[in-house]
Amino acid sequence: MEVESEIIAIKADLRSAMNGVAARSIRESGLAYRLCFGVELPRLREIAAAYTPDRRLAQTLWQENIRECKMLAIMLYPREEFDSDIADLWISSLQPEQAELAGLLSMDRLSQMAEASELAFQWMADERTMYQLCGFQVITRLFMRGAILSPDSEAEFLDQAAAAFPSTFLPLKKAVTNALLRFGETSEEAQRATKKILSHA
Repeated sequence: MEVESEIIAIKADLRSAMNGVAARSIRESGLAYRLCFGVELPRLREIAAAYTPDRRLAQTLWQENIRECKMLAIMLYPREEFDSDIADLWISSLQPEQAELAGLLSMDRLSQMAEASELAFQWMADERTMYQLCGFQVITRLFMRGAILSPDSEAEFLDQAAAAFPSTFLPLKKAVTNALLRFGETSEEAQRATKKILSHA
């Protein structure tokens, strides 16, 4: 099936799965999308499973200013083809109102990249809020998978977390908190360092 035909079919799937109440709630929260169907994540994964992951399809979906199309773009971009260039392009296009999208991107693609650890540190140190958000979300995922930092990396992580924690952007503050809590599970010393930062809430 051609990409154009698949896009038409996907939009038809989204219309049939539309949740009016959820869509209205999302719109009222001020999310930056032209259109929102209110389709929940489990149903979106079911829709994505009906299509073959394809780079062109995913890129076309990402260009749509529709919440669910962007979420499906993440799910349908082939993992083995998702590289740092496309990661940078997609993160740079995120708006602060799209923290939900950043979370899905971090979980489904960014944290799966071979260079995820290196990139997470780059993003945490970036002055742009959405990069920081993705960086802390990615390192949280890595901690959840048992990642252990070197002493130098621990010190850098704690410095970045301490710098970002006072943020007034609540999704970032939450991401930093989650990363610190996961890091605190790795050792007693890590737990003490985590409590020191979180005590300044």
